[in-house]
Amino acid sequence: MLQKLKSIITQNIHNFQGWNTKRKIVVIESDDWGTIRMPSKETYNTLLKSGMRVDKCVYNRYDSLASEEDLSALFEVLMHFKDINGKSPVITANTIVANPDFNKIKASGFKEYHYELFPETLKRYPDHSNSFLLWKQGLQEDIFVPQFHGREHVNIHRWMSALQSNLPETRLAFELELFGISTHITTEKRRSYMAALDFDSLSELESQKMILTDGLNQFEKIFGYYSSSFIATNHVWNSAIETELFQAGIRFIQGSSSQYQPLGNNKPYKKIRHRLGEKNDSGQIYLTRNCSFEPSMHKNKHIIKDCINDMASAFRWNTPAIISAHRLNFIGSIVEENRIENLKLFAELIRIAQDKWPQIEFMSSEQLGNLIVNR
Repeated sequence: MLQKLKSIITQNIHNFQGWNTKRKIVVIESDDWGTIRMPSKETYNTLLKSGMRVDKCVYNRYDSLASEEDLSALFEVLMHFKDINGKSPVITANTIVANPDFNKIKASGFKEYHYELFPETLKRYPDHSNSFLLWKQGLQEDIFVPQFHGREHVNIHRWMSALQSNLPETRLAFELELFGISTHITTEKRRSYMAALDFDSLSELESQKMILTDGLNQFEKIFGYYSSSFIATNHVWNSAIETELFQAGIRFIQGSSSQYQPLGNNKPYKKIRHRLGEKNDSGQIYLTRNCSFEPSMHKNKHIIKDCINDMASAFRWNTPAIISAHRLNFIGSIVEENRIENLKLFAELIRIAQDKWPQIEFMSSEQLGNLIVNR
């Protein structure tokens, strides 16, 4: 009870301090689109039989590349609703543009890292060959707007070092074409592979900057426009990369209220607080999330009520409701019920929110960022 009260107080302070408007703006930010996680139910079962407790990690249990059915079902829900301006809810789809090319890495004897762009990865997955066409359709309908989440969702330096050291569970996952085995379910003594911009030495910063620049260029080639916003994987990044992002056209930095800045040399992260509308030295604006819809992570019957309470806190202080809703909540290729049940909850959330606040306006992260800039 004390922890919950502390969380409510912190949330209210965060909302009070941020950029404000009397408009009831709702932004839905969804991370991890484009990256691989669990390739298939068969792979999941193989890992489980090997003794790896993939059932104890929601990402390993539910998350995968979005299939045609996943996207069609999500878009159907989004198109069902309209705000006071006739606009449907929009998913800001924070996108990883590339995945490891497992065959080329193996052919190099694990000495060289290679990647493939995610539309190519989609072609190799069953029921995914037309998925990218749906991405484009969602973008055209302004209900699914990709923004940059990184080139890969893997810490290349750590992962390649582990492969070269022949860590058994990392190698087993590699043979099954995945890397995202969470640290809390592995027997290996290692740090996370998922935080792409984490580092163990400051010397890794320069290669990270080059990866980000390349990733942003690949984003433009894939979608035909430059991403205006960015969110770091796992909310871990060193502020030194922000200048590089600015030079590549990033004007808005998404995230939670906390940034976890790596310092290297086994030092703990430096926790940096941000507020909505805050500017850094380059003039980039932070867009900070203050609401959560994560039913796959939090299996409880209060998920809608909790999110509505988050939104009420935001609107109480005249600030937009920026909702975190990761991709895994909308994926059903591993466990179909995950998608079915969560889309029901998602639709109910939108219905209740619109009943409670008829003036709601749906925006993408970029649209909100532009509103803050131009106000």
